[in-house]
Amino acid sequence: MDAIDFQHRTRLVFQPHGIDRLGELAAGLGGTRVLVVSDRGVVAAGHHQRAVDSLTAAGLVVESFLDVHENPTSDDVEAGTEHAQQFQPDLLVGLGGGSSMDCAKGINFVYSCGGQMEDYWGVGKATGPMLPMIAVPTTAGTGSEAQSFALISHPQTHAKMACGDQRAACRIALLDPHLTVTQPSRVTALTGVDAISHAVESHVCRRRNALSECYSRQAWRLLSQGFPRVLEDGQDIEARGMMQLGAFFSGLAIETSMLGAAHALANPLTAHYGITHGQAVGVMLPEVIRFNGHVVGDYYAELWREVAHTPLGMQCDSGEAVESLARYVRRLIELSGLETSLDGLGVAVDDLEQLASDAARQWTGNFNPRPLTTDQFRDLYSRTFEQCRT
Repeated sequence: MDAIDFQHRTRLVFQPHGIDRLGELAAGLGGTRVLVVSDRGVVAAGHHQRAVDSLTAAGLVVESFLDVHENPTSDDVEAGTEHAQQFQPDLLVGLGGGSSMDCAKGINFVYSCGGQMEDYWGVGKATGPMLPMIAVPTTAGTGSEAQSFALISHPQTHAKMACGDQRAACRIALLDPHLTVTQPSRVTALTGVDAISHAVESHVCRRRNALSECYSRQAWRLLSQGFPRVLEDGQDIEARGMMQLGAFFSGLAIETSMLGAAHALANPLTAHYGITHGQAVGVMLPEVIRFNGHVVGDYYAELWREVAHTPLGMQCDSGEAVESLARYVRRLIELSGLETSLDGLGVAVDDLEQLASDAARQWTGNFNPRPLTTDQFRDLYSRTFEQCRT
């Protein structure tokens, strides 16, 4: 069996209306001056005020940085770091989706260790202790609350910089499913597909191990049950909780293993076309399942057996596990209202060579269970055009 060296660094607090415990949890970490990193959408939903009220009720001094953008760049981190330098916090709270949590981690790197965000691209680049951080996700997707990585985009090249260090892991992940009810339906779809892709890719990647398998399998169970229910009824709190926990376990699966070709293919689509990450990875995942099925069909079959006897699973059954799973994932994407083809997203065939070249340079592709050449990346893009499907 493969060697495992992993320590659980993040305390999980999962509780409906748990946002009201934020002040208690922050004070328990020794915080006195708290910088809340969030975005305007979270403010409009009322979640930011509830967080601030809980923190101030616990006697903490609170300041907020609310200018986080989707797919935050090092410019966002720089602006947030300047805010932190003026306020001098001793604890950070990342409140929002993956963008807010990743930006908070980025601010933590630069505020605590100096330099600029690009200095931390890679693994283990922190030069000293970092501030304790609490992650409060208002979506169920990235699993950033369970990971020691911040994904920050370069403002010029749009390359996603994966900046990871054990010291960047959140001390506490506070999961309150009620916070996800206010998401627009499209955000629910995009983040849910992202979480599902994490469960599927981490389950078969080259770094999978006995521990990551536990997380990815449980994530898939929760997400594959919860996602159709949330799409049908956005007020279903039990299903919302399943999605939040599933996203958290997917994040742990990534932390203990890695991802694969679907993410390598997705990042150039975001960089060149501005396609949102959940949409980009979702459109590519079914073809990646088919491609990888030649070498990890048994692993995909484990996931298929979890859903084969559900009503949706029976609609997708082809008699062969890999193809059935690919159809099942594509059907989830259809039900969520997202596009299932690159031509539907406006991708030009003439751009496939450049996209494939960029995909071949993505870090996550190195962990795909079946190695890919640039030509194979291009072929996967080609197969994801509607007219290429049979």
